[in-house]
Amino acid sequence: MNRKYRRTVIAGNWKMNKTPSETKEFMTALKGMLPRGRWCDIALCVPAVCIPAAVRAMRETRVSIGAENCSPNPSGAYTGEISTGMLLDAGCKYVIIGHSERRAMGETDQQINAKVLAALNAGLIPILCCGESLEQREAGITSEWIAMQIKLALLGVPEDKIRKVVIAYEPIWAIGTGRTATPEQAEEVCEHIRVVVRKLYSSKNARAISILYGGSMNEKNAYELLAQPDIDGGLIGGASLVPEKFVQIIEAANQPTD
Repeated sequence: MNRKYRRTVIAGNWKMNKTPSETKEFMTALKGMLPRGRWCDIALCVPAVCIPAAVRAMRETRVSIGAENCSPNPSGAYTGEISTGMLLDAGCKYVIIGHSERRAMGETDQQINAKVLAALNAGLIPILCCGESLEQREAGITSEWIAMQIKLALLGVPEDKIRKVVIAYEPIWAIGTGRTATPEQAEEVCEHIRVVVRKLYSSKNARAISILYGGSMNEKNAYELLAQPDIDGGLIGGASLVPEKFVQIIEAANQPTD
């Protein structure tokens, strides 16, 4: 982490877990555990039906609420879709875009790009996900694959909005598998992401953008991962469903930095 130049962000991704009633219970428990001080930004990206309950429960706290997906379209005949304007009005600050699970469902780079642009235009902070499969890592094309994903996702994003984007590196082979990239492996890719952003925009913008690690970060490995200079937080899956574990990761993000 480097707090001198950029925000540290700990964001939970609940995926398809918890009901609105369970959300209220979780938030009540979390509020009683949050550490004092504000060294890092905290977000919880929850299922769409849980957003109102989450916003109500955390209104008087420093925890922001986010969505797990959005439509690139502002309105219209798109049954089942949720627009960025709807999310903003519901109280969201963040939205996850391009998660590997969404990509596995058929989401394309072009759709991800359209969602990033829609989120920025609406005033939401997109958490843009990128990552490689085990086969791609073993083939030695991690750097090229990540660079391609980022370049396609950021197509058309103007320089005055790039700092509003948060990028999350999530190696597919480490999501929900119990496997985690070593701190050195995670740092290598996150540093590469910053290089890609620098080439697309500028050194100043690359230095200011927050890059998260999202491959099975938990309360046991968070401290070491977050000690890396180019890892500015985490996109937390399973551990974000348990208040005690999520708070331990927040505490790891509040570690002293040089």
